Amino acid sequence: MLDIFGQPRQQKGLEIAATSKIERKGRAWLVPSQSGNGRYTVVPDPAAPHCTCPDHQDGGHKCKHLFAVEYVLRREEYSDGTVTVTQAVRKTYVQDWRAYNAAQTNEKDKFQELLRDLCIGISEPAQPKCGRPRLPIQDALFAAIFKVYSTVSARRFMSDLRDAQAKGYLKKTPHFNSIFNYLENPALTPILCALITESSLPLKAIEVDFAADSSGFTTSRFHRWYDHKYGMRQQHEWVKVHLMCGVSTHIVTAVEIRDKDASDTKLLPALVDATAANFKLREVSADKGYGSLSNYDAIARHGAVPYIAFKSIHTGRGGGLWQKMFHLYSFHRDEFAAHYHKRSNVESVFSMIKAKFRDHVRSKTDVAMVNEVLCKILCHNICCLIQESHELGIDTAFWAESSPAQEPVLS
Repeated sequence: MLDIFGQPRQQKGLEIAATSKIERKGRAWLVPSQSGNGRYTVVPDPAAPHCTCPDHQDGGHKCKHLFAVEYVLRREEYSDGTVTVTQAVRKTYVQDWRAYNAAQTNEKDKFQELLRDLCIGISEPAQPKCGRPRLPIQDALFAAIFKVYSTVSARRFMSDLRDAQAKGYLKKTPHFNSIFNYLENPALTPILCALITESSLPLKAIEVDFAADSSGFTTSRFHRWYDHKYGMRQQHEWVKVHLMCGVSTHIVTAVEIRDKDASDTKLLPALVDATAANFKLREVSADKGYGSLSNYDAIARHGAVPYIAFKSIHTGRGGGLWQKMFHLYSFHRDEFAAHYHKRSNVESVFSMIKAKFRDHVRSKTDVAMVNEVLCKILCHNICCLIQESHELGIDTAFWAESSPAQEPVLS
């Protein structure tokens, strides 16, 4: 947070500029008194600033009314486009090519190792007393997630499964139809969510700033309707994913998947609470679609600062952190943007997932489509861990501080 919030006169000047009518009269400005007793004349001369208020007359220091006029002038610069434009300098990032090359050339082998370590933490349910024995849940999870990582069809993926069994990652190679059957099981959804959370924990000491957003994955199903003007029309169905990620390593810390028309803003508190359960939050960035008092309160409860862009209909009225951040957004746009820019990392996460594991799902049923998207996110997290293990030398041990995921109830 800016030091401005620790300086009473400057903060009150922001409040006056945001909530009061300040009029210009020649070189001077007429600023209303916050107590309602008339107005003060302010001359914002850089060499000899002057205000008729008692605070400035008695102490000779810069009063809140002078600050208010400065913010009004700054606001006018933002609105009329007369700000001096400096040439933008493209920011470049240093790539550790040695670590990147090592991570990429060994990723598939390391992926199977880490995936097996994750699956071991899942408790095996009791086998049925009669009938055909079920495939072990650990093998089913490994096969389904590894299949999504491969991006190929289940039939062409069988050679990879046989190779994984030869390396000891599987007790038994499942039939490709078994992979489809497990993806269609709703009991798999909370287990995959638990694995996503567990896969993010090795980076809990690194990530303190987070960003949230939503995006869609297309499906092979179509929504059809009749239009009186154009006749029969159709559109792809999609799976809408809401997630929160760390802005340094792009690790996904929380996921919510609801119906395709679910509101973004209402799901932010759940993402924040799930992330705060394992990470220390310092900043949370999101676009203006998440701007609401309840979301600000949800972030503030965990001691974090929200950097959420404001809509044109928003005002500084609301008090507390909402009012302070609105003033920061209105009068210190550059400072706000420096933090808000971190939000672009969540868009990078979606881009990484879709580019590497495809932006569509092969599954046909609602449950299988959700589980397939969760598998994509889990694959992304494991790949992030592989990269950071080479770049930062982090330990990727799982289930060290928590008990294994709840025993699934599979039918």
